[in-house]
Formats: sequence, C-alpha cells, structure tokens
Amino acid sequence: MRLLVLGAGPAQLGVLAAARRRGLTVVAADRDPSAPGFKYADRRAIVSIEDEPAIDRLARAEEVDGLIAPGTDHAVAIAARIANRLGLPHPISPEAAAVAVSKLRQRERLETSGFAQPRSIACRTPAEAAAAAGELGYPLVVEAPNSLGERAVRLARTAEELAAATAGALAEARGDYCLVEELPGLRAVTVNAFIADGRFVPLTITDPEPAPQPAFGVPLAHTWPADVSPEGAEAVLEATAAAASAIGIDGGPVVAQLLLGPNGPLVAKVSARVGGGHDAELCRAALGIDENTLAVAAALGEPVHAHEVEPTMVAGGACVRFLVAPRGVLQQIDGIDDAFAIGGVRAIRVYRKPGHVFGELLRASDRAGVVIATGRTRDDAIAAAEESAWRIRFVTAPVEAVA
Repeated sequence: MRLLVLGAGPAQLGVLAAARRRGLTVVAADRDPSAPGFKYADRRAIVSIEDEPAIDRLARAEEVDGLIAPGTDHAVAIAARIANRLGLPHPISPEAAAVAVSKLRQRERLETSGFAQPRSIACRTPAEAAAAAGELGYPLVVEAPNSLGERAVRLARTAEELAAATAGALAEARGDYCLVEELPGLRAVTVNAFIADGRFVPLTITDPEPAPQPAFGVPLAHTWPADVSPEGAEAVLEATAAAASAIGIDGGPVVAQLLLGPNGPLVAKVSARVGGGHDAELCRAALGIDENTLAVAAALGEPVHAHEVEPTMVAGGACVRFLVAPRGVLQQIDGIDDAFAIGGVRAIRVYRKPGHVFGELLRASDRAGVVIATGRTRDDAIAAAEESAWRIRFVTAPVEAVA
C-alpha cells in the first residue's frame, strides 16, 4: 500500500517511521529538500504541503491509498479534501477538517455549543486590532488563521507590538483577517487522544514548558503525567471529548490545548491530528500505545479497535525535552553516546546535519532535536531528559566565518 505523508519535518518523523516499519511505500512531500523525514521516504516530492493543487496531482500520480497530515493543522484539511475527491478512506470528513483547522470557525462552533474559550475578535485592519485591544486588554495573541503553525502566532504586550503583530499576521493570513485573542495567563495542558470505534479514548495529559521570549507558543518540553488533580484531569478530558464531537471529529487522533481556569477548563484549540511535539512517541514510551501506527492505519481506512488503544505498560513518568543549538553553521554534534548512557533515555533524535544554519529560536522548526526519557516518577523522567540533553553539544561556527 502507498501512503502520502504531508510534511517531512521534525513533526512528521514519528508517523514516517511508523509507516516505514509497516512496510508501506512512503511518499513524503515537503518544500525543504533537507527535511529530516525524507530518510524514511521511498518517494520524495519537493513541494509545499500548502499547495493543494500540487499535492492533489502528486496523490493521483503516485496512486496512493491514503493521505495523512501529522503535526501541522492546515494540511489536515488538504488531506481530507483530496482523499474525498479521490474516493479514498479518511478518518474525518472535509467539513470537520475545515472547522478543525480554522481557528475562527472553531471558535464560532464551540461558542455556539457553549464551551468556555479565550475571548477573541477577528480583525481586518490595524485599527480594528487596536479596538480589540481596548476590549480584551493586554497581553494579546495575534494569529493568522489557516496558516502553518506557530510561524503566524505572535505575542503583543503593547500597542506598538500589536501594530507589528497585526501587520505580520495580515500579510500571512489566508483570508482577509487575523484573530486577536486574549492571553488569560492561565496554565496550559496538552491532551492527546484517539477516537476508535467511535469512542473517545484519552491517552495522555501533559504539561508543556514554554520557550523563553522572543519565542512564543514553542514548547521546550512536555511532561507526563500532567500536574493536575484527578478532578481537574477528568474535567479536561470531558471538555476535550465534547469539543472534538462538536467540531465533528469522529475518528483518528486528537490533540488539544486547554487552559486551567478557576471555573473549569477553557478550550484553546482542538486539532484532528497527531501532535507535532513527539506527543505520540511520548505516549508509546509512557503507555506502550503506538499512536503513530494507529494514525497510519486510520489514514488507510483500516479499523482501529478500542483494545488497540489500551496501555500495555505504564511508566512512572515520561518527558520530551527539545534540544536547542547555538546560532551559526552546524559543524558537528558531540555527546550522543554519553547522552544515551543516561538511564531511562528511550530515544534521541537530531534533526539537522552539518552545514545547517541555526538562527534564533523563534518557532518549533528552529529546534535542533529531542530526547525522550521515562522514569519511576515524573521527576525522574524530567531529570533523565535534562541530563541527557545537557550532554549533547551542537558545535556551530559564525555564518560569516564559513561563508
């Protein structure tokens, strides 16, 4: 069977590896010729996963049996539409995918259904954004809906930052508006789940650790289990399941971000895909559930039964810790063997090869790699991941020195 994977970057590595393990013919599309996931592909297409006509032509030419868009939102709708046009099986409908990938449409759908959410206002001009700031107050998040991930999400703490963020978001937006949203200052958690046999099955709730400014919305780590009470966890899972149902997600993987409010959780975002921060690999390390393989099966129209999302083991704790390289041209990577020697380390991935130019950490794609570790406790897993990450050294040189 032939599977088209939209994206070959760090966020798609787990699904690409799972498809390869299954013996599928893997067709991968990415506009970056050096995308690390291409090493798992039988066929490589250097094309933007935002270019729907090109992806459609690719799917037809390769006669694929299914499409999957892990780790990034906008391509989820493209995969669903193309699968529908080609008569291929797919876990969700184009209609549900369209709501899932549009922050504005999702906000409207969930508001109609009575969900608590951060307040947001669609703005088409800088003047409208300034008026929204007067209503919502600072700080604010400015987002270009329907674009690829965190590259189009900006933090605005002042009127000057809001003007710049609005201009950037409107330039990147696929429509004629951007979304200006309040930032309530509440703690966030990430939920990963899978809908199998029509039943919402929770997998993990994790605590994200955000990167420092100027990056915004870029996690440096995910830790399981999240530090929430049993009652809080139950409320978070109930809200996620209900929100996914309201959006129309009735099959396949679900990843969501929720804020822990004093009166219950607020739904920040629900996506119909595998998480882009190695969420599925963390789930496998923590619970023995191979979410990536299940997502591949769903993309091919194969049934995923409830027993397949039951834990086969339970670790005391698990942690994903991302690696950050110094700015400059990558010369070499040292310490991998020493990093693997730390007890509890389950996987280390390095995304880039020598010659890659690292800039400032601003978005998820600027990260250099990841360590995944488990432990007898949550704190043990964190310590193992941190110690392992500390031992890995990215040796870089100034760009001008190698130009």
